[in-house]
Amino acid sequence: MAFKKVVVVGGGVLGSQIAYQVAYKGFDVTVWLRSEGSIERAKPKFARWHETYLKDLEATKALIGTGTKLYPRGLVDDFENLTVEKVEELKAQADQAFESLIYELDMAKAMADADLVIESLSEDPKAKIAFYQQMAPLLPEKTVIVTNSSTMVPSAFAQYTGRPEKYLALHFANEIWKNTAEIMGHAGTEGKYYDEVVEFAGQIGMIPLKLHKEQPGYILNSLLVPFLNAGEALYANDVADPETIDLTWSLATGAPLGPFRILDIVGLETAYNIVCMDPAAKDPETTPGKIAKRSMQARKASAQEKDFINTQSKKYDRQDMFPDGFDVWKVIW
Repeated sequence: MAFKKVVVVGGGVLGSQIAYQVAYKGFDVTVWLRSEGSIERAKPKFARWHETYLKDLEATKALIGTGTKLYPRGLVDDFENLTVEKVEELKAQADQAFESLIYELDMAKAMADADLVIESLSEDPKAKIAFYQQMAPLLPEKTVIVTNSSTMVPSAFAQYTGRPEKYLALHFANEIWKNTAEIMGHAGTEGKYYDEVVEFAGQIGMIPLKLHKEQPGYILNSLLVPFLNAGEALYANDVADPETIDLTWSLATGAPLGPFRILDIVGLETAYNIVCMDPAAKDPETTPGKIAKRSMQARKASAQEKDFINTQSKKYDRQDMFPDGFDVWKVIW
């Protein structure tokens, strides 16, 4: 079945990116959100991605004819034959994607005639289960469901979807227009639906990464989460502050982002929920407990538009760290 109508559940950091990228690739996208407040919080994110797409597309003009492979793959399908005129067409495509997004509070209305539902709620198992149970009776028979959960496997939720054979994981990384999509089924996922999701990932400009079995954290987060935990542990145990930890990593490895800048991008609520999955986080004397406390403090600061890292700090001056500039596309490639 060729997907046409796609419903994205959640308008957070990744949910908003997913919805915008899918719309950019020409699908009909509805974003289901819980409240008017959620819609108002989501709209600035979509405006940000719109501006980012236009900026990145404009930047590709300088790459035309260079033969480079360092370009935003999710935005440009045929880079070899790219022209300035084509870039302008793609910018108009980005405008159309922004205008076409539908925001919906009524779950039944949102799910009507959905071909694919992409669940991108926060990493809270109880909230996900409650959502699936509420959604299950509203879906057409044809609907396939995927979860964008960062750390939890689909078998943990399949029974609550009402269609375990049509349920699997499709996991995106931040800045998805330059990135990959990990596809992971569970023992009850039927192969035809797995293949349909793999095909869909390619259609929206991702490089599909097919996992052979369930793995908490997939490939990317199996590598990334221990790295982030190590950074958080250094901070929680008062070894160094976040700016110094990130500066150390960036200067030593040449990486554009350290663990705390990555955490700011991922979202502090997600970071907090992940650490709270560790039973040891309940004990404030343990390292996970200390990380949970610091994460909670950062979440409260985030409500005042603060993050782990003060990007205005001279200590974290990107020009000082990389005086010749640093092309993030090089890292993605």
